[in-house]
Amino acid sequence: MNIKIDHINLTVRNLEESINWYKTMFGFELKEGELKDSSELWAIVGKDDSMICMYEENLKSPEMKDSAFHKIYHFGIRVSDKDDWEKRLQENNIKLLYGGVHKYPRSLSWYFFDPSGHKIEVSYAGNEPLRFA
Repeated sequence: MNIKIDHINLTVRNLEESINWYKTMFGFELKEGELKDSSELWAIVGKDDSMICMYEENLKSPEMKDSAFHKIYHFGIRVSDKDDWEKRLQENNIKLLYGGVHKYPRSLSWYFFDPSGHKIEVSYAGNEPLRFA
């Protein structure tokens, strides 16, 4: 049996802004969702078999009063074209964390925040399968 991550679910501050940002940065498409006229706004964006589910959280709701807004530390997306990726970063004025690109033994990673404050790691491994040690 093959197992892989199916999706990541995020709370976002502004659903429309988040959808547009993920479209611009990663070429994700809107797959489905409830975008207006509902008490719970949500969407699924993705590309190929990578998906991010997101819902707009009402930060004033009683459920959020005593809890942290975000429920994950960060998530990773792998890209296959380093030059195209670096061009997107520059065109969108993305502020990188940790002083810029981080070099691992077999890959490169860029860390930054999306509009709702989720930390994202984008990695590039030269189109080779990612290996460890």
